[in-house]
Amino acid sequence: MSYKITLIPGDGTGPEISQVTKRVLDATGVKIDWEVVEAGSDVAEKYGTPLPENVINSIRKNKVAIKGPITTPIGSGFRSVNVALRKELDLYACLRPCKSYIGVKSKYENINLVVIRENTEDLYAGVEFDINTDATGQIIKLSEGKIRSDSAISIKPISRFATERIVKFAFEYARKNKRKKVTAVTKANIMKFTDGLFLETAREVAKNYSDIEYEERLIDNMCMQLVQKPELYDVLVLPNLYGDIISDLCAGLIGGLGIAPGANIGEGIALFEPVHGSAPKYKGLDKVNPTAMILSGVLMLDYLGEKKAAEKLEKAVKTVIAEKKVVTYDLGGTAKTSEMADEIIRKLRVKG
Repeated sequence: MSYKITLIPGDGTGPEISQVTKRVLDATGVKIDWEVVEAGSDVAEKYGTPLPENVINSIRKNKVAIKGPITTPIGSGFRSVNVALRKELDLYACLRPCKSYIGVKSKYENINLVVIRENTEDLYAGVEFDINTDATGQIIKLSEGKIRSDSAISIKPISRFATERIVKFAFEYARKNKRKKVTAVTKANIMKFTDGLFLETAREVAKNYSDIEYEERLIDNMCMQLVQKPELYDVLVLPNLYGDIISDLCAGLIGGLGIAPGANIGEGIALFEPVHGSAPKYKGLDKVNPTAMILSGVLMLDYLGEKKAAEKLEKAVKTVIAEKKVVTYDLGGTAKTSEMADEIIRKLRVKG
């Protein structure tokens, strides 16, 4: 069987790690017909937008895509291309597994957590305004997309519909992958309407999954719990902003974003990507760790039903990291990005 898959190289170091990920995935033996499309800040001038329409059309047509990291300007400029893709394609579930690998320096061992983040609502919906006031403090103007005014407002939408489907996704994922517990994380003691609705809905969904333990934590306490006793947790389901923050915290438990893969999944459509950013200062140096994007490829193979190829590729990555002979600088080695990929391909070709 052959798959038509959209590849978005991204920008910064994205094209480098995308290229080696493509080579590694091809080496698994799974037949993939790649459709390469461009997006990001590096091509914004060329197309007049960082997210050309043909990118969206390609993913809609092929149903599966993998992308390199894309730079998001801080404090100004265009909104995140990553967020735009998730919203435009209704990729409502962000899946971010965080797993310890032998050979990666960390204060923790045997971490095996899964963060499931709602992708379409919350503060990331981008409903925000700046406010101009007169001398008495009265609001005289609300304007969207302007910044550096007197004050600003961001609106946090949470719906029963979106919450119900993300919590169902978390429980179904737990059931399919033989996970034992789902923890819903909110700040419902303070945000009683928005986070309160998320929590109320999660409780209702949980009633349909008596085979899986369900519990609740407040976001601030959850951060402390994960640092002190991460072994107590399994699958975490969270609104958008909390999920983004917690997934980085969990990546810290396993040694960093360099080994943190991600997937964005909707109804019959999925986009896979590393959690880390584009690291533009390393662009063109053939230096950065490709593991997170390659492991995102593992998630993609599993999603496609190519489980043997997924397991073999993850085993090859684990072996290379554990041996520490041909790994990048952040993993304690001196190898180039391309050299580490070559070593993973060599391991893939070893029989047994």
